[in-house]
Amino acid sequence: MGTGADALAVEFQRHRTHLLGVAYRLTGSLSDAEDAVQEAWLRLARLSDGDRAAIREPRGWLTTVVSRLCLDRLRSAVAVRERYVGTWLPEPLLTRLDGPPDPLDDVVRDEGVRMAALVVLERLTPEQRVAFVLHDALAVPFAEIADVLGCPVATARQHASRARRAVAEADAPPRVGLDEQHAVLEEFLAALAAGDVRAVAALLHPAAVVLGDGGGRERTARRPVTGADKVARFLLGLQQRYGAARLAAAATPVLVNGDLGLLFPAFPGDGAQPPLGRRVSCFAVRGGRIALTRFPG
Repeated sequence: MGTGADALAVEFQRHRTHLLGVAYRLTGSLSDAEDAVQEAWLRLARLSDGDRAAIREPRGWLTTVVSRLCLDRLRSAVAVRERYVGTWLPEPLLTRLDGPPDPLDDVVRDEGVRMAALVVLERLTPEQRVAFVLHDALAVPFAEIADVLGCPVATARQHASRARRAVAEADAPPRVGLDEQHAVLEEFLAALAAGDVRAVAALLHPAAVVLGDGGGRERTARRPVTGADKVARFLLGLQQRYGAARLAAAATPVLVNGDLGLLFPAFPGDGAQPPLGRRVSCFAVRGGRIALTRFPG
């Protein structure tokens, strides 16, 4: 690795998007990911010229540093998440459907950062999450993962194995093309607008689930709502409460972690309907039907 300040900055910038994607998958938080990447840069910059020259694989070195920082954040967040009211969900990454390139475009293209996949990772322990992402997504050797986790290689393998089993059992819907997502969502929203509970339920996967995260501030479902009939009635109830016409008129299509979603602005109360905080809704499609909906605040 070069030792000059300009060369060092250029080298780091080459790996920044990769590092941001790794950190986001590990933490589920863009702000935490950006902090970890910035701290990795500071640690690299503080190295002596000799120590930097000894780094044979800058990408691997930086990935290890970022992973350790993210593991520390995950471990420190365990107690906070245990006290959290409702479901703790990943922070959504919003990008435009069209328009100029977005710095996050390269990050959200990764299959592993789709919301359905990240929701599953939230169920893992910090050690399992780090071991799974590093090994199964990035092919990092277990010896290096053990070094990150501060455990024997056999234990690192066990963490990854348990995580892999949990991910397989969760069976998150895979990503489908945007054209299919658009067609399914358009039909689904039309059924919601008509207020037809049977039509809505018919467009939902039998195992459909709604997950809500109001950040501890906004009103939302505190527990998962599961099953097509229950989800249909829940969504229609939201429409009735907040006004179907108001919601439909304000919804802006966006990409949420690379998949189709809707952005709703904050609404003040008007006497007929209560106030509604700004929120993003995203969806996952399985077999031509909605399988997962996420309604964070």
